[in-house]
Amino acid sequence: MKKLLIVVDYQNDFVNGALGFSGAENLDNLIYQRIFEYKLVGNDVVYTFDTHDENYLNTEEGKNLPVKHCLKGTKGYELYGKVGSMFDPNIDKYFEKNTFPSLELANYLKNQNYEEIELCGLVSNICVISNAIMAKAALPNAHIVVDHNLTASFDKKLNEETFDVLKGLHIEVR
Repeated sequence: MKKLLIVVDYQNDFVNGALGFSGAENLDNLIYQRIFEYKLVGNDVVYTFDTHDENYLNTEEGKNLPVKHCLKGTKGYELYGKVGSMFDPNIDKYFEKNTFPSLELANYLKNQNYEEIELCGLVSNICVISNAIMAKAALPNAHIVVDHNLTASFDKKLNEETFDVLKGLHIEVR
């Protein structure tokens, strides 16, 4: 079975930076281990990067979330911890996105033949759910999975509600 792991926005600014929150750092070893497992058996891993510039506050997102974060070229933009230490931009496939979901990722997926796609990373109720829906749209017959142990949110209630919405969209929550 051809499988893909999508590591969504596990960046410093979402862990311990501008939009960081308690508990996000606890995902580092778990996500690192999942990446290792995927690569060990020859499955694919791709990454998304929330990517903004100095004009961020003038964007629609910036008007609704007026906190500069993940500015390209800053420490906050980089992947966090052990996950970041195993990422190589010269080898690993990644997608920079200036909003919650990545249309570029979806366009890439629609030309692939993945039977299962797993998503992990941050933030469950924003970018993880957005990209899970994009994956479902790109490959409607692929089995889409979000492991509740490999994602989190700054809002525990929204985190749990997100899992309910995912289930309603026929996305497995493990």
